[in-house]
Amino acid sequence: MAGVALGVTALIVVIAVMAGFEKDLRSKILGAYAHVRIMNFDGPFENYRDVLKKIGSVSGVKAASPFLFNEVILTSGGSVSGSVLYGVDPDGVARVSDLVNSMKEGSVEALKSSSSNLPGIILGSELSRTLGVLAGNEVRIVSPFGSTSPAGFVPKVKVFKIVGIFEMGMYEYDAKLAFTSLNAAQSIIDNFGDKVSGIELRLNDLNDSTRVAKDIRKMLGYPYYARDWKDMNRNLFSALKLEKVVMFIILAMIVLVAAFNIISTLIVVVNSKKKDIAILRALGSKPREIMRIFIYQGMIIGGVGTVIGLFLGNFLCFFLAKYKFIKLPADVYYISSLPVEVNALDLLAISLSALAISFFATIYPSIKASKLPPAEAIRYE
Repeated sequence: MAGVALGVTALIVVIAVMAGFEKDLRSKILGAYAHVRIMNFDGPFENYRDVLKKIGSVSGVKAASPFLFNEVILTSGGSVSGSVLYGVDPDGVARVSDLVNSMKEGSVEALKSSSSNLPGIILGSELSRTLGVLAGNEVRIVSPFGSTSPAGFVPKVKVFKIVGIFEMGMYEYDAKLAFTSLNAAQSIIDNFGDKVSGIELRLNDLNDSTRVAKDIRKMLGYPYYARDWKDMNRNLFSALKLEKVVMFIILAMIVLVAAFNIISTLIVVVNSKKKDIAILRALGSKPREIMRIFIYQGMIIGGVGTVIGLFLGNFLCFFLAKYKFIKLPADVYYISSLPVEVNALDLLAISLSALAISFFATIYPSIKASKLPPAEAIRYE
């Protein structure tokens, strides 16, 4: 019982921690990006207002906002860093992403109007640290788009004022993303005029994103296409899912080792109860009834061990989630403690697996008991 309980406890805690990591990672990804993105195969497009009106009728869509993005170079003093500049609608981005909730300094509303004549920009915390700047400082943006002069190609350069610093909790985002108003981005990125790269959508139910993306593709047709967050991060979440399955199989070996204890225990019982088994057989008990006795005994061991393991596993998960006594370096992992997410389906899968292993462990001793010849067993008794 203790062996089964230990295996079930280890399975529950590890799977809950991995589910917690997956949930935490998903929340950070969806904090930076919307649930669904609509883009055009031909590149930036102008008629985005008409598209916004059309997708407003799609069921499940909560909010929509246009955006424009391109890779640029940010400079400040002697510091240089590559970045992805996002031009967003300050009002719309608050409805489709969690940028507002990720602000450490300043606000998204400051993008609407800066206290100076310079356009405002919001940088990630790691990006601002790399450039050595703070809120209120100025940065220069060098765009890959420019003009040709007698001296050669001249890139476009524009000065922006930092009106905010955000931290989303993922190094990739905090070190590479910068946000400005849509008009300011259009002026620095190749004079696109009133064009956008795409439209971001926030849904009522993020798990409905595949259906919504499919409906939008069907409604808008070529050259538009829609991708949901699952499709954009398919490799990452597939790797996490595979890792979770592998860990489940590895830790299930602990329950398998406990199953060998069940086998050995039942074999010892069968050998010590040969006389009793022979008497029952002589009185008319059928082989399957003898088998049932030892199957019940093995299942009681496995069942009680599973119940104890469920209790201990859930207790440890509750303890980890509430008191967070296992600390992690926040500057490395961006989380200060282990995230825990207990899923009912995971608990069900662990319980059924432990019971199934316990059941199969009873088959050999039970068959051995049912085939015991009664005459041989009581010959010398």
